[in-house]
Amino acid sequence: MSERVRVSSGSPFEARVGYCRAVAVDDRIFVSGTAPIWPDGHVDPDPLTQARRCWEIALDALARLGGSAADTGRTRTYLTDRSFEGPASQAHGEVFADVRPASTMLVVVGMLDPRWVVEVELDAVLAEA
Repeated sequence: MSERVRVSSGSPFEARVGYCRAVAVDDRIFVSGTAPIWPDGHVDPDPLTQARRCWEIALDALARLGGSAADTGRTRTYLTDRSFEGPASQAHGEVFADVRPASTMLVVVGMLDPRWVVEVELDAVLAEA
């Protein structure tokens, strides 16, 4: 039987929707779609700042489960406008330039909160100790 460990973000939506920020199943870690929200609920309108904040939150969840950016095998970036590709790519490169995971970037109609212009998620496999 696989071991399952969950990390909560503290979002009130987790219980209602039935998800968690991240889950580890054996050596695999899956980080949910991560929006650019600060603890006080603030969302900076700048796409680069949003992308950096998203990766900060996602990588924190990954670290809480014993992983790091180096363990990342796949990332996904969702944008509300094609013009945000540059800032989103810059933020991704700041974190993953040496890791070079498989990556997908998509333009979507919108996010749940109209202030969000970037959302990210990642999958990782922990390196053997």
